[in-house]
Amino acid sequence: MTQLVVVGKSGQLAWEIAQLHPQAICLGRDDINITSASSIAATLERLKPTAVINASAYTAVDKAETDEANAYALNETAVANLAQFCKAQQIFFVHVSTDYVFNGEKGAPYTVDDAIEPQGMYGKTKAAGEAQVKAIIAEQSAIIRTSWVYSSHGNNFVKTMLRLMAEKSQLGVIDDQIGSPTWAKGLAQACIEAATQQLAGVFHWSDEGVCSWYDFALAIQKLGIDKGLLDSRIPINPIPSSAYPTPAKRPHYSVLDKTLSRSNYKTPLIHWREQLCTMMDELH
Repeated sequence: MTQLVVVGKSGQLAWEIAQLHPQAICLGRDDINITSASSIAATLERLKPTAVINASAYTAVDKAETDEANAYALNETAVANLAQFCKAQQIFFVHVSTDYVFNGEKGAPYTVDDAIEPQGMYGKTKAAGEAQVKAIIAEQSAIIRTSWVYSSHGNNFVKTMLRLMAEKSQLGVIDDQIGSPTWAKGLAQACIEAATQQLAGVFHWSDEGVCSWYDFALAIQKLGIDKGLLDSRIPINPIPSSAYPTPAKRPHYSVLDKTLSRSNYKTPLIHWREQLCTMMDELH
């Protein structure tokens, strides 16, 4: 029997894991300080997990550009601490990473073995965390890279778009960043499967299909109207990234190649439009 401990409590992924696997113990920052090896040891020795999923991270992409120390503390130091504890106690470790470890210039889906070249501080700190997992506990861990995560819980692109579409007379949405949205519930299922089946290695997990943020926004509006979450349609205009400058550079193309996940996981990979439709039923 797997005793599953999830590090992270308030985030979208941890929340979805808790819905799917109610026996999992989810730890928030009041329960454990993952930047402290002694806090990890004191807490996890008491809980005796057989697998740990790290669903916590510093994810404020733009803020990370000026908040390097905190981003490295959560995305590298904490990850190393967790990996070292799991290694010593022979606990399987699942760590969630990001498409931001790639530079976005390839123009074809990134495989798990493609060169890592993060463009911003968030990507650099997440890449550093991955390196720690590989160095400390490669044989006894899964690194799962994902992209464009959303859920009915928490703050995310889907819920922000629905709010703005209800408030504004028109919207401009970026059309030159290409990737794959990921419903956090599917990602949560994959993380649980990796933990319980001890699927070691580096994997990519996003929903099937490819789109721009603009395409994604159009789909959100159509489903929002169909499901009664929005009263009326507003014009949504495609804009280039250059029209919406941000402190951190985003990858232009960050579609993830999921060949390994298709062959190793029983959890099905489903098209993003279908997943978005199901999530918006939850919102409704």
